[in-house]
Amino acid sequence: MGADAPGRFVDIYEHAYRPLLGYALRRCQDPDDAADIVAETFTIAWRRIDQVPDGDQARPWLYGVARRVLANHQRGRRRHDQRTAALRQQLAATPLTTHRPPDDLTPIHHALTTLTDDDRELLTLIAWENLDTAQIATALGITRNAVRVRLYRARKRFARALAKAGVDHPRALDFQRSTV
Repeated sequence: MGADAPGRFVDIYEHAYRPLLGYALRRCQDPDDAADIVAETFTIAWRRIDQVPDGDQARPWLYGVARRVLANHQRGRRRHDQRTAALRQQLAATPLTTHRPPDDLTPIHHALTTLTDDDRELLTLIAWENLDTAQIATALGITRNAVRVRLYRARKRFARALAKAGVDHPRALDFQRSTV
């Protein structure tokens, strides 16, 4: 990279930014995607500043880069859309009854929603995701001991929330026991 590379890049940027943005906006449905295409194009231009032609030839060179960046973006978007469609099909074929509390547990669910996000996360990681304290420690990036202490406190708060909700149901007690 030459000594005058920063100044040259600024000159290229100032002359080509608006035309490149227009190019990208005409080819993208989302203006944010167009902005990303232009940003990536200029990132490549910065990295390859010695390969960018001088004068009026810089802009066509940038259009070629933008064209390839756009093609990569569109391929990525198609792959994302295909994966999303496959996941939606998979989810549609999977019964979600295991992810929703039965109707008779609605007060338990309500009690759970009164807890803080952290308490709810701890309790559901154990009860719904079947993680042990070591696995939760890894997932949350804390020590096993911190998990045990937080879990003890979360269970106490959950028990109080259940009592306040008037829940005296064997399934509620099973939920508390399953979080041990």
